[in-house]
Amino acid sequence: MASDSLKGLRILVTRPRAQAARLARLIEQSGGQAQLFPAIEIEDVPVPAALARLHEFDLAIFVSPTAVAKAMPHIKVWPERVRVAAVGAGTRRALEKHGIANVIAPTAGADSEALLATREVGDVAGKRIAILRGDGGRALLGDTFIERGANVEYVTCYRRLLPKPPAHPWKPGELAAVTASSSQGLENLFAVLDPGMLRSTPLFVPHARIAERARALAVREVVLAGHSDDEMLERLVAYFRSHG
Repeated sequence: MASDSLKGLRILVTRPRAQAARLARLIEQSGGQAQLFPAIEIEDVPVPAALARLHEFDLAIFVSPTAVAKAMPHIKVWPERVRVAAVGAGTRRALEKHGIANVIAPTAGADSEALLATREVGDVAGKRIAILRGDGGRALLGDTFIERGANVEYVTCYRRLLPKPPAHPWKPGELAAVTASSSQGLENLFAVLDPGMLRSTPLFVPHARIAERARALAVREVVLAGHSDDEMLERLVAYFRSHG
C-alpha cells in the first residue's frame, strides 16, 4: 500500500541486481527514492560438472537465490532421492518457483547458523552433501557438516565481483540511508564508494554479523533490521518516523 512514510528520502539499495527490485519498489511505494547500486556483481561460470551427477548426493544445499537462479536452468529433472535445503526463506521461495517441494529451511533466520540448527540436517554422518554457492564465501556450513561425519563438495555456480564505481558518486548528506545485505557487499561498498559518506550515513543491515563488521569499519550508526524486504522496509519506516 502506497504511503508517504519515506517521502523525499534517498535510500541506497545494494542487493545483487536480480534481488533488488522488490525492496526498491517498497521504498518507492512509501514515498522514498530508491537508489540502486549492487554491491556485488554476479558473473556466470561454466556449468558445474557436479550438476550432471546430483543423483550421487543425499542432500543439496543452496546458499542464496542467486545459486538457485544459476543452477536450476541446467537441471532438467531433480533426482527424487536428493533432499534439498536452503539457508533462508528467500532461497526456499526461489526453489519452490522451480517446482522443488519440501525444501528444508530454517523457520527463523537466514544464514548458515540457522540452517545448521534445524533438526533435518542434524544427523548427516556418512551422507554426501553438495553445497551450491558462489565462489569463496563462508566455510562454516561445509566445515560443520564435515565435523558431523558428512562428505561435502562445493559446487560453484557463479562468481562474485567488485562493482565498478558509479559515474556520479554520492557525497556525505546526499543519502538518507544505506542498506547492505552481506559482509562482502559492505566491504565492496567501502572499496568503491566514499568511505566518509558510508560512515556518516545510517546503515541498515539484516544480520548481527554484518552490523559487527560495519562497526569495525567505523560506521557511526548501524541499524539491525530483519532478513526480508518487508522487515527492512518496516525498520526504515520506524527509524525515520522516530527521527522525523
